[in-house]
Amino acid sequence: MMATPGTAPPIHGGAPAGSARMGLVLLHGRGGSAGDILELGTALGLPDIALVAPQAPRHSWWPTSFLAPTAQMAPFIERGIDAVDGAIATLEDGGLPRDRIALAGFSQGGCLALEYAARRPGLAAAFGLSAGLIGTADAGDTPDAALYGFPPKVLDYAGRLGGMPVVITVHEQDPHIPLPRARDSARTFAAMGADVTFDVTPGAGHGITDAGVAALRSVLNVG
Repeated sequence: MMATPGTAPPIHGGAPAGSARMGLVLLHGRGGSAGDILELGTALGLPDIALVAPQAPRHSWWPTSFLAPTAQMAPFIERGIDAVDGAIATLEDGGLPRDRIALAGFSQGGCLALEYAARRPGLAAAFGLSAGLIGTADAGDTPDAALYGFPPKVLDYAGRLGGMPVVITVHEQDPHIPLPRARDSARTFAAMGADVTFDVTPGAGHGITDAGVAALRSVLNVG
């Protein structure tokens, strides 16, 4: 599948899709790159996994916080979902069915991974590393201090996930991901029928945690 005009094609690593046991789409964070996040997939040490990572324009999936109002976020979410669709299509074209393809991302990429998995069910697993759902609509316009001064969002998704593993990790005091949003995201996925793992690292920080890497290895080894 060709890349959207003006964007770079996704990059691949790991096993060829035609002989892989599973596929894993990896989404980088703000300021990162497809090459950076692909290294995470390689470091998992799972040689029978096909890896693919799309590149966000100018190294960012959106220019503001994922907590921004829905109208502001909508075009960037649409573009990001298109990029994920394209990456998944390259694995499907190689012979992997959708239900053997997992999706993982960090920070912005983690938020996009969770949002994609909620809006477009049928994947093998989803991992949001230092991430939370973006939301489907605004829930009023009153700023909420617990959401870093942004109004709350509606987290309303129609799909059922049938026990699909979903892993969400976050630091207790994350400068970009409010703990209440990450917790509400875990609850939303559980209500959709996902098998949710929610891990909170004590203290302040924003990064890929040991628990997140362990969860990736554990879920993908079983898959």
